[in-house]
Amino acid sequence: MDSNTSRVARRALSAVALLVSATVLCLLAEAANLFVVRAAAEQRANATTAPQDACGGRSNNPHAACASDVDKMMAALPSQAPAKPQKPRKVLVLGRAAGYVHSSIPLAAKTVEALGSKTGAWSTTITYDAADFNAASLKQYDAVFLASTTGCFLDDPNNAAATDARRAALLDFVRSGKGLAAIHAASDSYHGASCIAEGRGPGRAGGESLPPGGRPLWPAFNKMIGGYFKFHWVDPQLITVKIDDPNSPLTAMFHGKEFEIRDETYTFNQESFSRDNVHVLTSIDYAKMPDEDKAKETNPRSDHDYALSWIRREGQGRVFYETNGHHERIYAMTPMLEHVLAGVQYALGDLKANDAPAPKTSTR
Repeated sequence: MDSNTSRVARRALSAVALLVSATVLCLLAEAANLFVVRAAAEQRANATTAPQDACGGRSNNPHAACASDVDKMMAALPSQAPAKPQKPRKVLVLGRAAGYVHSSIPLAAKTVEALGSKTGAWSTTITYDAADFNAASLKQYDAVFLASTTGCFLDDPNNAAATDARRAALLDFVRSGKGLAAIHAASDSYHGASCIAEGRGPGRAGGESLPPGGRPLWPAFNKMIGGYFKFHWVDPQLITVKIDDPNSPLTAMFHGKEFEIRDETYTFNQESFSRDNVHVLTSIDYAKMPDEDKAKETNPRSDHDYALSWIRREGQGRVFYETNGHHERIYAMTPMLEHVLAGVQYALGDLKANDAPAPKTSTR
């Protein structure tokens, strides 16, 4: 081989080597890029499938309130109860939700417990088991507190007899002279198409058109609690709260003054709620709501009567209900905690208040 041929061969080999090197580098770059893409995809998948919270009602630890929320609630607790207990009182808190599960449920339960222990107004037992609602078990308690229970929360879909017994036990408990206190989604219970497929808002059941909020599925409970859910403004909707009964000991903490609150605020099926059935304590000042916010509600109430909290008699017993309590921030507001404290004491029979139904004096 002459020198010219040798030089040509060496150049060809060099070109091939450079080409191979470039190809290898390109393949390595593509592999590295593929690795990054796959790693990012896996990270997104893990973020999607992993629990977003380690606490709260919608987490994989649904009976544990978040420590930061508990700390804020504890710092906001009132120092004393408005009434002295007539005797040692016991309250049973139920946190079972058969429909939508609110993240604030364990915090609401913890709040009731803390209110009672700090003020000495009552002791608390917390349960998430509907089977605890039986005549024998309920005898030891003076009041029941429903912490955003939803759906047909007492029912056993596989045992009609157990369902009937639990429902009867709750009604008999209250009507015999005991108390019922409830917050937020307790009114989003026993309404819709059926207890097999509860639903919010209008719908159809077997070709039947349902009214806004559906139909009552346990009329005795719907009347006892004071109404059932129809619509809610999305949190953090700003609402102006009006004090309907400034003379009630259950609203003393508001000093007769309106205040603003941000929460998921409920409105109620027109036929299910009436002031002929309840004594309203607070309500939405509908006249102060901007038209664009009013327009968010489908099928608004014709009477524009949007009560937020009320009390009523049920047989010999007493019922207190408060609409707001969706977001954890509500449980860090001292006046709201004082309102709930007074409401539970009313339900227990320790705080006397005018609970006679009263019609609305004006419609705006």
